Amino acid sequence: MPVKRTIKDVVEEQVKELLDDKVEQLTVKIEPKKINKVTPYKDKSWYVKWGSSFILIIGMALTAMDIQPYNMGFHLIGVAGWFIVGVWWHDRALMFINAIAMGIFFAGIVAYI
Repeated sequence: MPVKRTIKDVVEEQVKELLDDKVEQLTVKIEPKKINKVTPYKDKSWYVKWGSSFILIIGMALTAMDIQPYNMGFHLIGVAGWFIVGVWWHDRALMFINAIAMGIFFAGIVAYI
């Protein structure tokens, strides 16, 4: 016995197909985007920036343990390294913030002595 389809069934089926098509069209297909590095890799600035970063972390740890004035000495060396990297990269923001930090840490060391 053949199955009888009502007009309602046909309309619901067509609406479902249309909605599925629209959902597929509107679904955003996200593909992972590769991020291209713009900073140099394994040149002298790479070594100085990573070395300076580790030195700054040591300075932060010394600050957390209240070991003075060594903490300020490590910070001074770390920000001086980042200042040099800023000069090599012609990055005024790096030069600006690290020049100020160098002055602050130098003043702190002088005040401690």
